Amino acid sequence: MSDTLELGLDTFGDVTLDRDGRPHTQARVLRDVVEEAVLADRVGLHFFGVGEHHRADFAVSAPEVLLAAIAGRTTQIHLGSAVTVLSSDDPVRVFQRFSTLNAISNGRAEVILGRGSFTESFPLFGYDLSRYEELFEDKLELFAELLKPEPVTWTGRTRTPLRGQIIYPPIEPGEVSGNGTGHETGNRTGNGAGNGTGNGATPGAGMLRTWVGVGGSPDSIVRAARYGLPLMLAIISGSPQRFAPLVELYHRLMEQAGHPAQPIGAHSPGHVAATDEQAKEELWPHYFALMNRIGRERGWSPIGRAHFEREAGPDGALFVGSPETVAAKIVSAVRHLGLSRFDMKYSNGTLAHDKLMSSIELYGTQVVPRVRERLQS
Repeated sequence: MSDTLELGLDTFGDVTLDRDGRPHTQARVLRDVVEEAVLADRVGLHFFGVGEHHRADFAVSAPEVLLAAIAGRTTQIHLGSAVTVLSSDDPVRVFQRFSTLNAISNGRAEVILGRGSFTESFPLFGYDLSRYEELFEDKLELFAELLKPEPVTWTGRTRTPLRGQIIYPPIEPGEVSGNGTGHETGNRTGNGAGNGTGNGATPGAGMLRTWVGVGGSPDSIVRAARYGLPLMLAIISGSPQRFAPLVELYHRLMEQAGHPAQPIGAHSPGHVAATDEQAKEELWPHYFALMNRIGRERGWSPIGRAHFEREAGPDGALFVGSPETVAAKIVSAVRHLGLSRFDMKYSNGTLAHDKLMSSIELYGTQVVPRVRERLQS
């Protein structure tokens, strides 16, 4: 497993603070994210993902544009969304943007499709929130058709049909984007298996590596398995082990449908520093402010330090601590869930850029080697 596990990072471009405690502009944050991705590439990480949002506290609203800038500054790291809100976008345009990114990055693009846990994009782009489920179901069906290397004929309920349509630019013949091959040096290790999309294609068919991002809903698992797509679990609270039944359901449904085995990944928040105490003290005030701000919007009860300590403990969803602590927690999640990919969301609220850079450095140079060593043993 250590030879096939991919280790990456995610960010939403959380708006950080300057030394006087004032928010940076979103423009400044976007430039900082590019530098963070360049460092992630330099320390040999496999993947860098940026999540789409349309609000004041997260700067990334156009993931593909930002990823294209990063592609021009990096050479090896795979680049993707975390996630793309497909429900409020057009599947054809999403495919075109990521196939363009794949071309300019020499086959390093991936896309993670999701419904999104924030809903600002629906009124912004003129979509009826009451059709939340229908929009994603319909558009995911179309996107699965777009992944096939052939003209698309499709009829749905939420947009005009397609009749023998060819989508440009296509994925280059012989390429399976994000397949972990041909770009590996240093401590980066490719996946080697499960790199198609489950639509009857085999490596070399010219396909865009596409994941479905899910929370804790069995319906989302059923949807991903229906199309034979790789699964990305968003584990943001509670024990990662509680997702084991969903993983078992996914494997069972994939087998029943006759789909080939596909990778399973997980995305969780975290922060790395020299010691456990330093990492927690650096993260705590920013995590506290972020979670309670979102909680007020959604009617959640406020969290306190006890909640934070539970999530930072061995059975929680926060991968925070020294390199040794974070590595041990990743290994536990990988073994319990059979993961092929683990992505740490290293940006957490207003945590400063210099702390993020230090966390990335430690993650790539100290956490990743420890994870691989433990899995080998």
